[in-house]
Amino acid sequence: MTPIYLIQDRLVPKEEVRVSPDDRGYYFGDGIYEVFRVYGGKLFEAEAHFKRLERTAAAVRIDLPAASSELQKQLEQLIAANALIEGTVYLQITRGTASRAHAIPADAEPVLMAYTTELKRPVRTMQQGIAVVTMEDIRWLRCDLKTLNLLPNTLAKQHALDQGADDVVLHRSGLVTECSASNVMIVKEGAIITHPAGNLILHGITRAVALRLARELGIPVAETPFTLEDLRQADEAFVTGTTIEVTPVISVDGTPVASGSPGPVTRRLQQAFEQAITSCIPQ
Repeated sequence: MTPIYLIQDRLVPKEEVRVSPDDRGYYFGDGIYEVFRVYGGKLFEAEAHFKRLERTAAAVRIDLPAASSELQKQLEQLIAANALIEGTVYLQITRGTASRAHAIPADAEPVLMAYTTELKRPVRTMQQGIAVVTMEDIRWLRCDLKTLNLLPNTLAKQHALDQGADDVVLHRSGLVTECSASNVMIVKEGAIITHPAGNLILHGITRAVALRLARELGIPVAETPFTLEDLRQADEAFVTGTTIEVTPVISVDGTPVASGSPGPVTRRLQQAFEQAITSCIPQ
């Protein structure tokens, strides 16, 4: 089946999608995006994703082409058109087309594009865990905004792959921030610790769900900075993200985290997350 894309407010075959060379997203990265998880043909945590989209759009002064409620309907139509059951929806909005100049054009019309991708849950990875390496976080200081400027993240991810690891844990002068495309948490003496949701990390939707579930389970949560040494001495560590859910970290820079196996707190969160997914799927 030919993939169907959403362009502005129209559903069109992929072959009909065209990107103008004057699109500011193309030469400035002047745009924003969201990646939604789809379970059972339904958007997961849609309200939280759209709230973050609205926040980012306001911060970078891009007008959304429609209200979030209308955008959600369009994404649901896109999911149906592609018969997507389990996967993701990528939504991107650029500032629009204009002559190349740094100043924000007054008359540019935002360009919306979205598509779906089939993606199974990473069950084996969540069971086995991942290895990470560490790297200085030298990105800009508005990591809380979900913009198209992801070159530093892609370079960080490739650095990890070049070292034979699965991902990178970023830090600023020894204080851990996040990973290349996910949030990171540690467990110490039964409590979960993660960097607070300020400007230095992306406010992950899965991060928020995991912290909410932890509190419901009675697991102590501290949103406070922690160090690389704290990471290396942790009882457990895990990452959270839209496509990886709750995935254990079993080694850092080649050294095992505790026993080198996923820990009990991480497993409890995984089970709770599984239940959250099940509860959102129509029976």
